Amino acid sequence: MSTTEGPTLIPDDAATQAMMDREAKMKPRKGWFPGLGEKWNTLSRQKQWLILIVVVVIAYLLPILNPPLITTEPGNNWQIALAQMSVYALVAVGLNVVVGYAGLLDLGYVAFFAVGSYTAAMFTSPDSPYVHIPYLWTLPLAMAITMFFGVMLGVPTLRLRGDYLAIVTLGFGEIVRILATIIPAMKGQVGFQNVGHPPGTDSGGQPIFLNSNGTPWYWLTLTIIILVLLAAGNLERSRVGRAWIAIREDEDAAEIMGVPTFKYKVWAFAIGASVGGLSGALFAGQVGFVNNQKFDIATSILFLAAVVMGGTGNKVGAILGGSLVAYIPLRFTAIAEFKYLIFGAALVLIMIFRPGGILPARQSLLAYGRIAYNKVKALAMKKPATGQLTTSTGKGAGDE
Repeated sequence: MSTTEGPTLIPDDAATQAMMDREAKMKPRKGWFPGLGEKWNTLSRQKQWLILIVVVVIAYLLPILNPPLITTEPGNNWQIALAQMSVYALVAVGLNVVVGYAGLLDLGYVAFFAVGSYTAAMFTSPDSPYVHIPYLWTLPLAMAITMFFGVMLGVPTLRLRGDYLAIVTLGFGEIVRILATIIPAMKGQVGFQNVGHPPGTDSGGQPIFLNSNGTPWYWLTLTIIILVLLAAGNLERSRVGRAWIAIREDEDAAEIMGVPTFKYKVWAFAIGASVGGLSGALFAGQVGFVNNQKFDIATSILFLAAVVMGGTGNKVGAILGGSLVAYIPLRFTAIAEFKYLIFGAALVLIMIFRPGGILPARQSLLAYGRIAYNKVKALAMKKPATGQLTTSTGKGAGDE
């Protein structure tokens, strides 16, 4: 009998332990917060929600607390800085749907941001000759219009991939900016002043949502971010989210397995565009002025840098990245003019030492993935015990 024939040998306890030791050595290095993810996963759902509620309460109290270590004052107003950070965070969440979930490199996302801003300005500013509607109505209207533009851009271009798609989206962003310059109704550099704001007055009769008062704008945007996060989380765990992840990992394999990749890519563009338009409308209302100088390529690259820095495919990481992109120039005004150099160097370092971003995306797609993992792990731990009933010669205990 040759050495390649005969019964398959079942490893004993020592061989099993040696195999487990080799697998442990092959595990990837832990991140910057070793053990934090494991501790979070071991918490019950109730404890996780309790911690999240505390974090949300602290976030709402930030304009009032004005922490001395992270405040942007006296260089920049802290409340207005928070409002801008929240808008950038919302932009990053929307772009994360396109880049992080579906894996589509979009370099012209600022175009949807611009469409949302112009929608709010052209329907609320007194400089606009069009019909005027309440500002809050412009938020869903901006989402609908930008979703339409997302579909119009996605249908003819999403047959492309990689660098080709990036170039097309980059051109789309420039087209929107050029149209805002050459179309007289969009007023070019003159722009629209006194963009509308939500209703409401204080005890003195002054509007609550003033351009110089960032606190209500921050609270409004933060509330919208929470709602968008809940929707994005449910979407991520749905069939659509699983299809996006499959497309991101390997589009050809996903298509072979029956995933209608083109349809889901168009959905990603449409949903991401709607969030971008919503953030643009909020930005226009908070700033109160819109012109063609706010939507250049550099701004679009900052949006993408926010997603990559925070963690591609991670909702919380996108919020962190968007907040940092807006916060650092406002906090360190002396180096604000070098922000592109700083963020460029930071991206290089992150790609070298932390390719997944500050908060990498989790690979679990199931809502109860942790429970399933624990069950599989428990079954795997029982295998060495059952293996003791079999001898190394392949004969069971009952065969003798």
